[in-house]
Amino acid sequence: MTKLAIIATIKVTPGSRDKYVEQLVAHGERCRVGEPGTLKFEVLVPHEEANTIMLYEIYENEEAFKAHMSGESIEEVRRNTDGMLVSLTGVPCSLAE
Repeated sequence: MTKLAIIATIKVTPGSRDKYVEQLVAHGERCRVGEPGTLKFEVLVPHEEANTIMLYEIYENEEAFKAHMSGESIEEVRRNTDGMLVSLTGVPCSLAE
């Protein structure tokens, strides 16, 4: 099985980035502890794009990513950030190992 990496870009409403980042950091911590297939979940804050957040995620395989996307932790983020999300795009990648 091949590990799956995701590079995601999140655009949020003006003034909401700090709260959204806070939610994502907590989400990442929950996922690393509670989802065995979540290997890495890093939240990146671009210096010059005030309404943008990026994620770097690594999963054991595609099944682990699917479990992550349907898990309780991501639902908690969605509830706690309702109305803040403008767009979310993700690029699935293979790791060159």
